[in-house]
Amino acid sequence: MTMSFIEVKKLCKDYKIAKSEKGISGAVKSLFHREYTVKQAVRNVSFSLEKGEVVGYIGPNGAGKSTTLKMLSGVLLPTSGTVSVGGIVPYKNRRENARHIGVVFGQRSQLYWDLPISDTFDLYENLYNLPKEQFRKNCDYYIDLLDMKDFIDQPVRQLSLGQKMKANIAISLLHDPDVLYLDEPTIGLDVTSKKVLRDAIKEINAEKKTTIILTTHDMDDIEAVCKRLIMIDQGQKLFDGTLTDFRAKYNSGFSLKLEFDSVPPAWQKCSQYELAEQSEHQWIVRAADGISAKDAMIDLINRYDPTNLYVQEERIEDIVRAAYEVNK
Repeated sequence: MTMSFIEVKKLCKDYKIAKSEKGISGAVKSLFHREYTVKQAVRNVSFSLEKGEVVGYIGPNGAGKSTTLKMLSGVLLPTSGTVSVGGIVPYKNRRENARHIGVVFGQRSQLYWDLPISDTFDLYENLYNLPKEQFRKNCDYYIDLLDMKDFIDQPVRQLSLGQKMKANIAISLLHDPDVLYLDEPTIGLDVTSKKVLRDAIKEINAEKKTTIILTTHDMDDIEAVCKRLIMIDQGQKLFDGTLTDFRAKYNSGFSLKLEFDSVPPAWQKCSQYELAEQSEHQWIVRAADGISAKDAMIDLINRYDPTNLYVQEERIEDIVRAAYEVNK
């Protein structure tokens, strides 16, 4: 049986956390006899990825996303379970694994504070040990793709957050890795910078066939670049499938936006509709299961006579939030 490019089977990661007792006597006691609790950061997570897939890996803070990526990249040793990336066991063959992966953690930088990006690229040329022609070709490609021309010769300390993220992503890809792990790459970025990065990720996947695992709290990232979604919470996998399947499983229905030229009439409470949001001249109304969009529109027009009425599909972040509630 042929293995997938990335194979994760019953992956677990436990952390021992020392108990602390109050007072001086507790501190003295802990010097001689320390007790521990065990936190399960990842619990029996299994999935497989084919080469060239782009997968969104989501979950709330503390769900185990970053821990999983660190085991995939060889930084952490699993407590139990197995990991294989391109036939390599990351924590057993860290150096070989590092040649085939790129990693970007949103809160950590691979840049040198006082050096221009161009000089940092030169340092990584020696580190990656690639043929000079290939390395320079990659530099030019990512400088153009990530729109870095205007700041390539500026010291890192003068760059914005978005510019630093672009440079970090470029550095992680200069050696043509088979896999790119992106942990919160758009955190703190403005709308324009986010779009540039999302478009770049899609082009990198299409052009280089790079396998990409993306963790994020911004569901627009997922909708923009991923066809598949893996959701975990409290270390356990809750969902693995397409975005379409995810919506079908957890979508609670649809909403309608009603706009009024003047002050809207009083809202009439009923079991068929919920007034989800309200402003001076606008309502967002959520329809109950079993009501068609057509029937809801006719009914609400008859009840409230809005100036305009639009049907809205549930936002992906709302569906994710509902999914967490269902699985609590």
